[in-house]
Amino acid sequence: MRVQVLQHVDFEDAAGIADWAAARGHGMAATRLFAGDPLPGVDDFDFLVVMGGPMNIYEHLEYPWLEQEKAFLRRAVDADKAVIGVCLGAQLLSDVLGGTVRQGVHKEIGWLPVRSTPEAYGHRLFRGFPAAYTPLHWHGDTFSIPPGAVRVADSEACQNQAFALGDRVVGLQFHLETTAASLERLVANCGHELVEGPYIQQPDQLRAGLKHTKQTHRLLATLLDRMAGEDQA
Repeated sequence: MRVQVLQHVDFEDAAGIADWAAARGHGMAATRLFAGDPLPGVDDFDFLVVMGGPMNIYEHLEYPWLEQEKAFLRRAVDADKAVIGVCLGAQLLSDVLGGTVRQGVHKEIGWLPVRSTPEAYGHRLFRGFPAAYTPLHWHGDTFSIPPGAVRVADSEACQNQAFALGDRVVGLQFHLETTAASLERLVANCGHELVEGPYIQQPDQLRAGLKHTKQTHRLLATLLDRMAGEDQA
């Protein structure tokens, strides 16, 4: 399987998703939009991964590649590719699919629990996920659930944490893919956002939260295997 990653900043790469691809023997290529890499053709990959970034999806003047990326995401979905968006990637997918993106009531930065919705229990991709699990969050904006999709996770601070459109398109506001190295890059590049807030943790709490990656990486592998058609659950 050919996995294509869209990367918006140098410090947010595929992290645990790259580990999953390597363990499964999948090829992986990255398009570094921030560096001016050209977008691939939709026939050049089987699985598209859209990563996060600190920009807003409407900052077209500052990041002119955003408009091209949105059109590309629409083509990938229409071509029935497996597509997963993480954080900014999920917001871009929601926008492309007819949803909206706005500033959330609260910023969420830290290892904070999300809850599986009733819709998740009956969905092929999320069946068997625990009632609650604790991924890393690092976001201020939030998305609406796009038409035709279902909400599969929510949280105390943010109603829409994840959505699935069929069994080929998934948006995750949170980061199941976080590793120790990717967390350190976020802290180094976005640590100025760690102000006091009800849902904002400090660096020592963030590092202590890496204990959750044993579970989050297992859930990530289950989700990606199912999206790739490698798990018939």
